[in-house]
Amino acid sequence: MTLNPNLKPFEDILLKYLGNSKSPTLTAPVCTGRSELKAIASDVIQLSNLFTKERKILPSQYLNNKSLRRAYIIYFLPSNIYKIHLPLKELSLHPKKILSKKLLKILDLGSGPGTTILGILDFFSKQKKRPSLEFTAIDSVAENLTIAKDLFKLFAENINIDASLKTFKINIEKAGTIPQDTYDIIILSNILNELFYEDNKRIAKRVSFLNTIIDKFLTLDGSCIIIEPALRETTRGMLDVRDNLIKNGFNIYSPCLIDEPCPALLNPKDWCHEDIPWTPPVIIKEIDKLTGLRKDSLKFSYLVLRKDKLSLTDVLEKNSYRIVSEPLVSKGKLEFYICGIGGRRLITMLDKDKTPSNMQFQKLQRGDIVTFRDLIDRGNRFKIDKGTTVANLSSHIYKSPHLYI
Repeated sequence: MTLNPNLKPFEDILLKYLGNSKSPTLTAPVCTGRSELKAIASDVIQLSNLFTKERKILPSQYLNNKSLRRAYIIYFLPSNIYKIHLPLKELSLHPKKILSKKLLKILDLGSGPGTTILGILDFFSKQKKRPSLEFTAIDSVAENLTIAKDLFKLFAENINIDASLKTFKINIEKAGTIPQDTYDIIILSNILNELFYEDNKRIAKRVSFLNTIIDKFLTLDGSCIIIEPALRETTRGMLDVRDNLIKNGFNIYSPCLIDEPCPALLNPKDWCHEDIPWTPPVIIKEIDKLTGLRKDSLKFSYLVLRKDKLSLTDVLEKNSYRIVSEPLVSKGKLEFYICGIGGRRLITMLDKDKTPSNMQFQKLQRGDIVTFRDLIDRGNRFKIDKGTTVANLSSHIYKSPHLYI
């Protein structure tokens, strides 16, 4: 699955917000001076380090810095907007019409500058049936909420959708201070890993926090969407929380196709994440050239939790598997790790066994959902031979224009 989003509407909005028509555009070739571009690239490097190897010293109010704010909006925001699209798309595939309500009430915990809210607005603005959207954004930094309100207002003016936004400056670790209401969707985007970070019992406290949030604020037919950076530490932390929530009776809607302990946690070097190809804006390509960074795909981890038993597997064949690795290419063969019933296993196809019925195996990508017929089961691994049929379900279910909303 490759994303080719139309970023022109965001270009106009972001440049208007930045208040500088001379800033590099998102989609047009860069015509600004190299000194300005280098300054932006330097700020991008600083942010990238804070988001990864220096995450322990990431200041909560980093967006108060005008230069870092510009770098975030130009480089990080365009890609982060689209990460919410995948879980929303998967929810919209269910025949129970999970997202078909006339009004969807959405709580964004740790909203930051409202990036995910913009992504949700963008997703629903492209649907034929558009629910009214009532957003509540909660963040501990007042400046983040100010930016969120400004960007929301600018974006809402450019789309034909009924939407409103309320903001509250609250420390979200204190769940009891969150305004009492129930929500159809609760979002935690790039925030779970920051909760109780210095606490040795942080996993247990995150589980307790989510138990409270889901029990108290999520509707009985609602969805809690967690998005995390695709880093080993942050993702394994999320998967640890996942396993504990399953023990507490919550259901994983997606991306997991099994409600069992995550097999990626068995090896301390393993973790599970998405890596969706996209066509980045020109300005991001130019910054990548200067910094050595690569923004050629959307890397993130996510979970969709529900109180009921609805699951993405309800619309899939029983023997479906998720591709959870990059293609592993070696002399004479191609391999992937797949996850489904039976856990996480390696699957191999020798080059000499290629046939028209299994040729889809060559085109698989991380995150794809696939089924097999006449697969050879060797216990700890699978093998594809000339008689095996391979079907990539993602190639049609994710590209289908038919959504249950």
